[in-house]
Amino acid sequence: MKISFLLHNAYGIGGTITTTFNLAQALAERHEVEIVSVLRHREHPNFTLDPRVSLRPLVDLRQDKEHPLYLKPARVFPRAEYRYGQYNELTDQRIAECLAATDADVVIGTRPGLNVHLALQAPPHVVRIGQEHLTLDNHPPRLRTALRRAYRGLDALTTVTEADAAAYRRKMRLPGVQVEALPNSVPDPALPAADGTAKVVVAAGRLVPVKRYDLLIEAFALVAAEHPDWQLRIYGKGEEHDRLRQLIADLGLWNNVFLMGAAAPMEAEWVKGSIGAAASNFEPFGMTIVEAMRCGLPVVSTDCPYGPGEIIEDGVDGRLVPVGDRDALGAALLGLVRDDERRHRAGRAALRNARRFAPGPVVEQAERLFAEAVTARRAGRPVVPDRTPVGGVLISQGFAARDAAYSAASSALRVVRRGQR
Repeated sequence: MKISFLLHNAYGIGGTITTTFNLAQALAERHEVEIVSVLRHREHPNFTLDPRVSLRPLVDLRQDKEHPLYLKPARVFPRAEYRYGQYNELTDQRIAECLAATDADVVIGTRPGLNVHLALQAPPHVVRIGQEHLTLDNHPPRLRTALRRAYRGLDALTTVTEADAAAYRRKMRLPGVQVEALPNSVPDPALPAADGTAKVVVAAGRLVPVKRYDLLIEAFALVAAEHPDWQLRIYGKGEEHDRLRQLIADLGLWNNVFLMGAAAPMEAEWVKGSIGAAASNFEPFGMTIVEAMRCGLPVVSTDCPYGPGEIIEDGVDGRLVPVGDRDALGAALLGLVRDDERRHRAGRAALRNARRFAPGPVVEQAERLFAEAVTARRAGRPVVPDRTPVGGVLISQGFAARDAAYSAASSALRVVRRGQR
Protein backbone atom coordinates (compact mmCIF):
# COMPACT_ATOMS: atom_id res chain seq x y z
CA MET A 1 0.00 0.00 0.00
CA LYS A 2 1.27 3.50 -0.77
CA ILE A 3 0.40 6.06 1.89
CA SER A 4 0.85 9.81 1.53
CA PHE A 5 0.60 12.41 4.31
CA LEU A 6 -0.32 16.00 3.42
CA LEU A 7 1.35 18.21 6.05
CA HIS A 8 1.36 21.99 6.56
CA ASN A 9 5.13 22.43 7.07
CA ALA A 10 7.37 19.44 7.79
CA TYR A 11 10.32 21.78 8.35
CA GLY A 12 8.93 23.42 11.50
CA ILE A 13 8.50 22.30 15.12
CA GLY A 14 5.22 21.15 16.61
CA GLY A 15 3.12 18.26 17.84
CA THR A 16 1.44 17.52 14.51
CA ILE A 17 4.83 17.29 12.79
CA THR A 18 6.17 14.98 15.50
CA THR A 19 3.17 12.64 15.40
CA THR A 20 3.10 12.59 11.59
CA PHE A 21 6.78 11.68 11.46
CA ASN A 22 6.24 8.98 14.10
CA LEU A 23 3.30 7.36 12.30
CA ALA A 24 4.92 7.66 8.86
CA GLN A 25 8.10 5.99 10.08
CA ALA A 26 6.20 3.17 11.77
CA LEU A 27 4.10 2.55 8.65
CA ALA A 28 7.25 2.49 6.52
CA GLU A 29 8.08 -0.90 8.04
CA ARG A 30 5.49 -2.47 5.71
CA HIS A 31 4.36 0.21 3.25
CA GLU A 32 5.62 2.81 0.81
CA VAL A 33 5.22 6.13 2.63
CA GLU A 34 5.73 9.76 1.69
CA ILE A 35 5.18 13.10 3.38
CA VAL A 36 4.12 16.01 1.19
CA SER A 37 4.89 19.31 2.92
CA VAL A 38 2.82 22.18 1.55
CA LEU A 39 5.40 24.71 2.77
CA ARG A 40 9.16 24.70 3.20
CA HIS A 41 11.27 27.46 4.73
CA ARG A 42 14.63 25.78 5.36
CA GLU A 43 16.91 23.18 3.81
CA HIS A 44 16.38 20.32 6.28
CA PRO A 45 13.62 19.41 8.76
CA ASN A 46 14.19 20.05 12.47
CA PHE A 47 13.34 16.42 13.22
CA THR A 48 15.22 13.47 11.76
CA LEU A 49 13.10 11.51 9.29
CA ASP A 50 13.56 7.82 8.57
CA PRO A 51 15.22 7.51 5.11
CA ARG A 52 12.52 5.04 4.09
CA VAL A 53 10.00 7.91 4.17
CA SER A 54 10.27 10.31 1.23
CA LEU A 55 9.69 14.02 1.79
CA ARG A 56 8.83 16.60 -0.85
CA PRO A 57 7.67 20.21 -0.54
CA LEU A 58 5.14 21.97 -2.76
CA VAL A 59 5.93 25.64 -2.08
CA ASP A 60 9.42 26.76 -1.08
CA LEU A 61 9.08 30.03 0.82
CA ARG A 62 12.73 30.85 0.12
CA GLN A 63 11.98 31.37 -3.57
CA ASP A 64 8.26 31.09 -4.33
CA LYS A 65 7.24 34.32 -2.59
CA GLU A 66 7.89 36.09 -5.87
CA HIS A 67 5.36 33.96 -7.72
CA PRO A 68 2.37 36.09 -8.89
CA LEU A 69 -0.15 33.66 -7.35
CA TYR A 70 1.52 33.83 -3.94
CA LEU A 71 0.01 37.24 -3.19
CA LYS A 72 -3.55 36.20 -4.09
CA PRO A 73 -5.75 34.83 -1.27
CA ALA A 74 -6.57 31.13 -1.15
CA ARG A 75 -9.91 30.04 -2.57
CA VAL A 76 -10.05 26.40 -1.44
CA PHE A 77 -8.35 26.50 1.96
CA PRO A 78 -11.14 27.67 4.35
CA ARG A 79 -10.93 31.29 5.43
CA ALA A 80 -11.89 30.48 9.03
CA GLU A 81 -8.94 28.08 9.44
CA TYR A 82 -6.18 29.27 11.79
CA ARG A 83 -3.47 28.98 9.11
CA TYR A 84 -5.44 30.72 6.36
CA GLY A 85 -2.99 33.66 6.18
CA GLN A 86 -0.22 31.29 5.09
CA TYR A 87 -2.22 29.93 2.16
CA ASN A 88 -2.86 31.50 -1.22
CA GLU A 89 -3.72 30.70 -4.82
CA LEU A 90 -0.26 29.20 -5.30
CA THR A 91 -0.79 26.70 -2.48
CA ASP A 92 -4.29 26.01 -3.86
CA GLN A 93 -2.77 25.23 -7.26
CA ARG A 94 0.15 23.12 -6.02
CA ILE A 95 -2.03 21.06 -3.67
CA ALA A 96 -4.60 20.44 -6.44
CA GLU A 97 -1.85 19.37 -8.87
CA CYS A 98 -0.31 17.10 -6.24
CA LEU A 99 -3.60 15.36 -5.50
CA ALA A 100 -4.51 15.01 -9.17
CA ALA A 101 -1.20 13.29 -9.92
CA THR A 102 -0.90 11.11 -6.82
CA ASP A 103 -0.43 7.38 -7.17
CA ALA A 104 -1.05 6.81 -3.46
CA ASP A 105 -3.73 4.39 -2.32
CA VAL A 106 -4.37 6.46 0.81
CA VAL A 107 -3.85 10.19 1.36
CA ILE A 108 -4.02 11.56 4.90
CA GLY A 109 -4.72 15.22 5.62
CA THR A 110 -3.28 16.51 8.88
CA ARG A 111 -5.23 19.72 9.58
CA PRO A 112 -8.75 20.98 8.78
CA GLY A 113 -7.81 23.14 5.79
CA LEU A 114 -5.84 20.33 4.16
CA ASN A 115 -8.66 17.88 4.89
CA VAL A 116 -10.94 20.19 2.90
CA HIS A 117 -8.55 20.09 -0.06
CA LEU A 118 -8.42 16.31 0.21
CA ALA A 119 -12.18 15.88 0.46
CA LEU A 120 -12.87 18.14 -2.53
CA GLN A 121 -9.95 17.43 -4.86
CA ALA A 122 -8.64 13.88 -4.44
CA PRO A 123 -9.25 11.64 -7.48
CA PRO A 124 -11.79 8.79 -7.21
CA HIS A 125 -9.25 6.01 -6.65
CA VAL A 126 -7.78 7.67 -3.54
CA VAL A 127 -8.90 6.83 -0.01
CA ARG A 128 -9.29 10.13 1.85
CA ILE A 129 -8.45 10.12 5.55
CA GLY A 130 -8.78 13.38 7.48
CA GLN A 131 -6.99 13.82 10.80
CA GLU A 132 -8.07 16.10 13.65
CA HIS A 133 -5.15 17.03 15.89
CA LEU A 134 -7.10 19.63 17.88
CA THR A 135 -10.78 19.19 18.77
CA LEU A 136 -14.07 20.02 17.13
CA ASP A 137 -15.06 22.39 19.93
CA ASN A 138 -11.78 24.26 19.49
CA HIS A 139 -12.82 25.37 16.00
CA PRO A 140 -14.86 28.56 15.44
CA PRO A 141 -18.45 28.13 14.21
CA ARG A 142 -17.64 29.35 10.67
CA LEU A 143 -14.97 26.70 10.30
CA ARG A 144 -17.25 23.98 11.66
CA THR A 145 -19.83 24.93 9.05
CA ALA A 146 -17.25 24.67 6.26
CA LEU A 147 -16.01 21.34 7.58
CA ARG A 148 -19.52 19.92 7.89
CA ARG A 149 -20.02 20.52 4.17
CA ALA A 150 -16.62 19.39 2.91
CA TYR A 151 -15.95 16.44 5.21
CA ARG A 152 -18.73 14.44 3.60
CA GLY A 153 -16.20 13.79 0.84
CA LEU A 154 -13.87 11.96 3.24
CA ASP A 155 -13.80 8.21 3.72
CA ALA A 156 -12.75 8.46 7.36
CA LEU A 157 -11.88 11.02 9.99
CA THR A 158 -9.61 10.27 12.92
CA THR A 159 -9.42 12.15 16.20
CA VAL A 160 -6.82 11.73 18.94
CA THR A 161 -9.32 11.02 21.72
CA GLU A 162 -12.54 9.04 22.10
CA ALA A 163 -14.23 12.14 23.54
CA ASP A 164 -13.58 14.17 20.39
CA ALA A 165 -14.66 11.30 18.15
CA ALA A 166 -17.96 11.22 20.04
CA ALA A 167 -18.31 14.99 19.60
CA TYR A 168 -17.82 14.68 15.84
CA ARG A 169 -20.36 11.89 15.55
CA ARG A 170 -22.91 13.78 17.65
CA LYS A 171 -22.51 17.29 16.26
CA MET A 172 -21.28 16.96 12.67
CA ARG A 173 -23.45 14.09 11.38
CA LEU A 174 -21.19 12.96 8.51
CA PRO A 175 -23.11 10.21 6.72
CA GLY A 176 -20.96 7.45 5.31
CA VAL A 177 -17.78 8.75 6.99
CA GLN A 178 -16.03 6.53 9.53
CA VAL A 179 -15.15 8.61 12.62
CA GLU A 180 -12.62 6.85 14.82
CA ALA A 181 -10.21 7.75 17.62
CA LEU A 182 -6.60 7.03 16.66
CA PRO A 183 -4.21 8.15 19.40
CA ASN A 184 -0.78 9.56 18.71
CA SER A 185 2.10 7.16 19.11
CA VAL A 186 5.50 7.62 20.72
CA PRO A 187 8.49 5.53 19.55
CA ASP A 188 9.97 3.00 21.92
CA PRO A 189 12.52 4.75 24.16
CA ALA A 190 16.17 4.15 23.37
CA LEU A 191 17.38 5.03 26.87
CA PRO A 192 16.80 3.21 30.17
CA ALA A 193 13.72 4.47 32.00
CA ALA A 194 14.00 6.98 34.84
CA ASP A 195 14.56 5.34 38.23
CA GLY A 196 12.57 7.91 40.23
CA THR A 197 15.48 9.05 42.39
CA ALA A 198 16.25 12.41 40.77
CA LYS A 199 14.71 15.35 42.58
CA VAL A 200 13.45 16.88 39.36
CA VAL A 201 10.00 17.63 37.93
CA VAL A 202 9.98 17.99 34.13
CA ALA A 203 7.53 19.79 31.85
CA ALA A 204 7.76 20.43 28.12
CA GLY A 205 5.86 22.24 25.39
CA ARG A 206 5.36 25.62 23.77
CA LEU A 207 5.55 28.54 26.19
CA VAL A 208 2.08 29.88 25.37
CA PRO A 209 -0.78 30.98 27.65
CA VAL A 210 -2.96 27.89 27.21
CA LYS A 211 -0.21 25.66 28.65
CA ARG A 212 -0.41 27.57 31.97
CA TYR A 213 3.24 27.33 32.96
CA ASP A 214 2.56 30.26 35.27
CA LEU A 215 0.16 28.03 37.24
CA LEU A 216 2.74 25.23 37.30
CA ILE A 217 5.44 27.57 38.61
CA GLU A 218 3.13 28.89 41.32
CA ALA A 219 2.18 25.34 42.29
CA PHE A 220 5.82 24.31 42.40
CA ALA A 221 6.49 27.14 44.83
CA LEU A 222 4.54 25.02 47.35
CA VAL A 223 6.92 22.12 46.66
CA ALA A 224 10.06 24.26 46.89
CA ALA A 225 8.95 25.73 50.23
CA GLU A 226 8.87 22.25 51.77
CA HIS A 227 11.56 20.56 49.66
CA PRO A 228 14.06 23.21 48.50
CA ASP A 229 16.33 20.53 47.02
CA TRP A 230 13.78 19.76 44.25
CA GLN A 231 13.83 21.44 40.84
CA LEU A 232 11.30 22.18 38.10
CA ARG A 233 12.73 22.14 34.59
CA ILE A 234 10.57 23.56 31.79
CA TYR A 235 11.58 22.79 28.20
CA GLY A 236 10.29 24.82 25.26
CA LYS A 237 10.21 28.26 23.74
CA GLY A 238 7.50 30.76 23.02
CA GLU A 239 5.88 34.10 23.72
CA GLU A 240 5.53 33.52 27.47
CA HIS A 241 9.26 33.16 28.12
CA ASP A 242 9.96 36.63 29.51
CA ARG A 243 6.79 36.71 31.63
CA LEU A 244 7.61 33.33 33.12
CA ARG A 245 11.18 34.36 33.85
CA GLN A 246 9.85 37.40 35.71
CA LEU A 247 7.42 35.23 37.67
CA ILE A 248 10.28 32.96 38.72
CA ALA A 249 12.18 36.01 39.95
CA ASP A 250 9.14 37.45 41.75
CA LEU A 251 8.63 34.17 43.63
CA GLY A 252 12.32 33.86 44.48
CA LEU A 253 12.62 30.52 42.70
CA TRP A 254 15.90 31.19 40.85
CA ASN A 255 17.47 28.06 42.36
CA ASN A 256 14.45 25.82 41.83
CA VAL A 257 12.75 26.61 38.51
CA PHE A 258 14.65 26.69 35.22
CA LEU A 259 13.54 27.60 31.69
CA MET A 260 15.68 25.17 29.74
CA GLY A 261 14.88 26.19 26.16
CA ALA A 262 13.79 23.79 23.43
CA ALA A 263 15.13 20.23 23.32
CA ALA A 264 14.56 17.71 20.53
CA PRO A 265 14.33 14.86 21.12
CA MET A 266 13.12 15.16 24.71
CA GLU A 267 13.76 11.59 25.78
CA ALA A 268 17.20 12.35 27.26
CA GLU A 269 15.63 15.10 29.39
CA TRP A 270 12.61 13.09 30.59
CA VAL A 271 14.81 10.34 32.00
CA LYS A 272 16.68 12.90 34.12
CA GLY A 273 13.47 13.57 36.07
CA SER A 274 11.21 11.66 38.43
CA ILE A 275 7.83 13.37 37.83
CA GLY A 276 6.25 14.85 34.71
CA ALA A 277 3.89 17.81 34.92
CA ALA A 278 1.29 19.51 32.71
CA ALA A 279 -0.98 22.40 33.69
CA SER A 280 -2.87 23.17 30.46
CA ASN A 281 -6.34 24.65 30.25
CA PHE A 282 -6.85 22.68 27.03
CA GLU A 283 -4.99 19.68 25.62
CA PRO A 284 -6.38 17.86 22.55
CA PHE A 285 -4.17 14.87 23.31
CA GLY A 286 -1.12 15.36 25.51
CA MET A 287 1.91 14.13 23.58
CA THR A 288 4.34 15.21 26.27
CA ILE A 289 2.35 13.28 28.87
CA VAL A 290 2.78 10.08 26.88
CA GLU A 291 6.46 10.84 26.25
CA ALA A 292 7.06 11.27 29.98
CA MET A 293 5.19 8.09 30.89
CA ARG A 294 7.03 6.07 28.26
CA CYS A 295 10.24 7.17 30.02
CA GLY A 296 8.95 5.94 33.39
CA LEU A 297 7.65 9.20 34.89
CA PRO A 298 4.29 9.45 36.63
CA VAL A 299 2.58 12.63 35.43
CA VAL A 300 0.59 15.20 37.39
CA SER A 301 -1.77 17.02 35.03
CA THR A 302 -4.84 19.18 34.95
CA ASP A 303 -7.89 17.18 33.88
CA CYS A 304 -8.53 19.43 30.90
CA PRO A 305 -10.38 18.55 27.69
CA TYR A 306 -9.69 16.03 26.32
CA GLY A 307 -6.44 14.10 26.37
CA PRO A 308 -5.08 13.80 29.92
CA GLY A 309 -8.10 11.94 31.28
CA GLU A 310 -7.77 9.30 28.55
CA ILE A 311 -4.03 8.85 29.17
CA ILE A 312 -3.55 9.07 32.96
CA GLU A 313 -5.21 6.69 35.40
CA ASP A 314 -5.61 8.92 38.44
CA GLY A 315 -3.83 7.59 41.49
CA VAL A 316 -2.17 4.76 39.54
CA ASP A 317 0.28 6.20 36.99
CA GLY A 318 -0.18 9.87 37.80
CA ARG A 319 -2.63 12.41 39.13
CA LEU A 320 -5.44 14.45 37.59
CA VAL A 321 -6.41 17.76 39.22
CA PRO A 322 -9.01 20.43 38.39
CA VAL A 323 -8.10 22.95 35.69
CA GLY A 324 -6.67 26.18 37.08
CA ASP A 325 -6.38 24.91 40.67
CA ARG A 326 -2.91 25.89 41.87
CA ASP A 327 -3.30 24.38 45.33
CA ALA A 328 -4.55 21.03 43.99
CA LEU A 329 -1.70 20.90 41.50
CA GLY A 330 0.84 21.69 44.20
CA ALA A 331 -0.66 19.12 46.57
CA ALA A 332 -0.57 16.40 43.90
CA LEU A 333 3.08 17.14 43.17
CA LEU A 334 3.87 17.11 46.89
CA GLY A 335 2.17 13.75 47.28
CA LEU A 336 4.69 12.18 44.90
CA VAL A 337 7.65 14.21 46.16
CA ARG A 338 7.09 13.19 49.80
CA ASP A 339 6.55 9.48 49.20
CA ASP A 340 9.45 7.73 47.42
CA GLU A 341 7.72 4.34 47.26
CA ARG A 342 4.51 5.82 45.87
CA ARG A 343 6.50 7.73 43.24
CA HIS A 344 8.47 4.63 42.21
CA ARG A 345 5.31 2.52 42.04
CA ALA A 346 3.52 5.14 39.92
CA GLY A 347 6.53 5.39 37.63
CA ARG A 348 6.50 1.64 36.99
CA ALA A 349 2.76 1.81 36.28
CA ALA A 350 3.29 4.72 33.87
CA LEU A 351 5.91 2.76 31.96
CA ARG A 352 3.60 -0.26 31.76
CA ASN A 353 0.36 1.57 30.91
CA ALA A 354 1.90 3.84 28.27
CA ARG A 355 2.81 0.86 26.10
CA ARG A 356 -0.61 1.16 24.48
CA PHE A 357 0.76 4.30 22.77
CA ALA A 358 3.72 2.43 21.28
CA PRO A 359 3.89 2.46 17.47
CA GLY A 360 2.83 -1.20 17.18
CA PRO A 361 -0.74 -0.98 18.54
CA VAL A 362 -1.39 2.40 16.90
CA VAL A 363 -0.08 1.26 13.50
CA GLU A 364 -2.19 -1.91 13.65
CA GLN A 365 -5.30 0.20 14.20
CA ALA A 366 -4.33 2.60 11.39
CA GLU A 367 -3.63 -0.25 8.97
CA ARG A 368 -6.99 -1.83 9.70
CA LEU A 369 -8.78 1.46 9.07
CA PHE A 370 -6.86 2.08 5.83
CA ALA A 371 -7.46 -1.46 4.55
CA GLU A 372 -11.20 -1.25 5.25
CA ALA A 373 -11.38 2.10 3.49
CA VAL A 374 -9.43 0.87 0.45
CA THR A 375 -11.69 -2.17 0.15
CA ALA A 376 -14.82 -0.05 0.49
CA ARG A 377 -13.72 2.53 -2.08
CA ARG A 378 -12.75 -0.11 -4.63
CA ALA A 379 -16.17 -1.65 -4.12
CA GLY A 380 -17.80 1.76 -4.62
CA ARG A 381 -19.33 1.97 -1.18
CA PRO A 382 -18.65 4.09 1.94
CA VAL A 383 -16.60 2.64 4.81
CA VAL A 384 -19.68 3.02 7.01
CA PRO A 385 -23.01 1.90 5.49
CA ASP A 386 -24.75 5.16 4.79
CA ARG A 387 -28.47 5.34 5.51
CA THR A 388 -28.78 9.00 6.42
CA PRO A 389 -31.55 10.96 4.67
CA VAL A 390 -30.17 14.00 2.85
CA GLY A 391 -32.60 16.33 1.15
CA GLY A 392 -35.31 13.67 1.37
CA VAL A 393 -33.13 10.99 -0.28
CA LEU A 394 -32.18 7.82 1.60
CA ILE A 395 -28.56 7.12 0.71
CA SER A 396 -27.37 3.54 0.79
CA GLN A 397 -26.13 2.79 -2.73
CA GLY A 398 -22.54 4.05 -2.45
CA PHE A 399 -20.36 7.03 -3.31
CA ALA A 400 -22.06 7.99 -6.57
CA ALA A 401 -25.54 7.99 -5.03
CA ARG A 402 -24.31 9.83 -1.99
CA ASP A 403 -22.57 12.54 -3.98
CA ALA A 404 -25.55 12.93 -6.29
CA ALA A 405 -27.89 13.26 -3.32
CA TYR A 406 -25.67 15.88 -1.70
CA SER A 407 -25.48 17.79 -4.97
CA ALA A 408 -29.25 17.73 -5.33
CA ALA A 409 -29.76 18.77 -1.72
CA SER A 410 -27.24 21.62 -2.09
CA SER A 411 -28.92 22.85 -5.28
CA ALA A 412 -32.33 22.76 -3.63
CA LEU A 413 -31.00 24.70 -0.67
CA ARG A 414 -29.58 27.38 -2.97
CA VAL A 415 -32.94 27.72 -4.72
CA VAL A 416 -34.71 28.11 -1.36
CA ARG A 417 -32.21 30.74 -0.22
CA ARG A 418 -32.61 32.72 -3.47
CA GLY A 419 -36.37 32.63 -2.98
CA GLN A 420 -35.98 34.05 0.53
CA ARG A 421 -34.00 37.08 -0.57
